[in-house]
Amino acid sequence: MTTTEVSTITMPRHVAIIMDGNGRWAQMRGKRRTAGHKAGAEAVRAAVQFARKKGIESLTLFAFSSENWNRPEQEVSVLMELFMTVLKREVKKLHKYNVRLKIVGDKSAFSARLQKQMQEAEQMTADNTALTLNIAANYGGHWDITNAARKLAEQVAAGQLQPSEITTALLASQLELADQPVPDLLIRTGGEHRISNFLLWQLAYAEFYFSKVLWPDFDDREFAAAIADFSCRERRFGLTSEQLQQAILDTDVTTGDKFA
Repeated sequence: MTTTEVSTITMPRHVAIIMDGNGRWAQMRGKRRTAGHKAGAEAVRAAVQFARKKGIESLTLFAFSSENWNRPEQEVSVLMELFMTVLKREVKKLHKYNVRLKIVGDKSAFSARLQKQMQEAEQMTADNTALTLNIAANYGGHWDITNAARKLAEQVAAGQLQPSEITTALLASQLELADQPVPDLLIRTGGEHRISNFLLWQLAYAEFYFSKVLWPDFDDREFAAAIADFSCRERRFGLTSEQLQQAILDTDVTTGDKFA
């Protein structure tokens, strides 16, 4: 492809991903579901590296929903320990590569030790600018909207705000991710076709891409395919999805450094 053709690709500013399929990936290989979560953590690293290289501003990953507490106790325990381990292992690498980490969701349900580690990781990376990585943990869209409404209600009760002053923009300003562009592309892996209470307000005008690939197998080529599909929807300039996908893989807005 020519430079002109590559320049016509519409790159999303904010990509949100529902990382589905870890358990099925493990079961297909005769392993415990927890093995799938560990494999999925490696796919997270690859997705972050890809987003940073392609100049995406924000990447939001649905790591643990408010409904996931209902899973088997052992699985939840392993997920919490994995969260701790990944934070310890990856935060310095994220900082090295200028990635800002933000944990979104109701963190009060997590252990004091994990909350402290989240806070330290966010503080370490707070001034980074290459990419904002949002990890949605104990997050639910209903909770997000309810929490925003509660904040405004408290302002009304305190006499700081009149009900007539509440607007769509004002409510949106109280939501998680309010400091970032709204997601313009949602990817869900694992073959399911639903958004599972994820970013209900923020996804109002997003393009959806559903992949049959299970999350641990989600790689650069599949990420590029999702962006190629998104670009075709936005601007139909005659190229094939395969051409767009290859151009996205070939395009690197950074120095090309890899996480090590």
